[in-house]
Amino acid sequence: MRVSELSNGALHAVFAPVGNLARVDAVVRRLADAIELGLLADGEQLPGESELATRLGVSTVTLREALMALRQQGLVTTRRGRGGGSFVTAPDQPRTARLGHRLADWSTEELRDLADHWAAVAGTAARLAAERTEPEDLAPLQRSLEEFEAAGEPAARGRVYGRLHVELAAAAQSARLTKEEIRIQAEIGALICLALGEDDARAAVVDLHRALLRAVRDGDAELARSLAERRVRDAMERLIGLRLTVAG
Repeated sequence: MRVSELSNGALHAVFAPVGNLARVDAVVRRLADAIELGLLADGEQLPGESELATRLGVSTVTLREALMALRQQGLVTTRRGRGGGSFVTAPDQPRTARLGHRLADWSTEELRDLADHWAAVAGTAARLAAERTEPEDLAPLQRSLEEFEAAGEPAARGRVYGRLHVELAAAAQSARLTKEEIRIQAEIGALICLALGEDDARAAVVDLHRALLRAVRDGDAELARSLAERRVRDAMERLIGLRLTVAG
């Protein structure tokens, strides 16, 4: 998916000004999250340094430090000369060797608390999307759902799954909800691929998202909210089950 194919709301959230504290780290997190979620596609050229610094509300010095850190992480490649610039290098998969250890760092109580918060955010976003969006605005979500269904690897499924959440928040026309979805994905998104490894999980997610998109398209706000909350709780219950297995 190219940047030009993303909804304006999702792009606005990716390139919105970062906060005032620890700006280099904030820029690195913002762009790394967008790459991990697939909001910025592999091989995509980032805006020029001056433009990107302006859009993120940071100095060019801060931006260059952030790009250097992203290069060290293997998420950005910089080319010199004509046709050069900074290009996205999407990871083949999350750091799978560390995912089990990362999951073990979460208690089941913390996962359930996050599930409550995430369900509230996703449910509100879906309700507002059903009230505010036009059917043609759902094209990015439909494309992402088709990509999710075709994804063969859990890592790819996890990235597209996170993108579906962000794009729905963007369809709600709420910058704050979109940023909060991106923050949640940064916190837990890489682990979600662990809950999407089985084919039955993929099929269940596809069916649920199809129903959710129909509800949003039909303007059924309460059904959309209920389905969005359910998709979060289903994924998190699978993840909690895996966490209990790790503990066992």
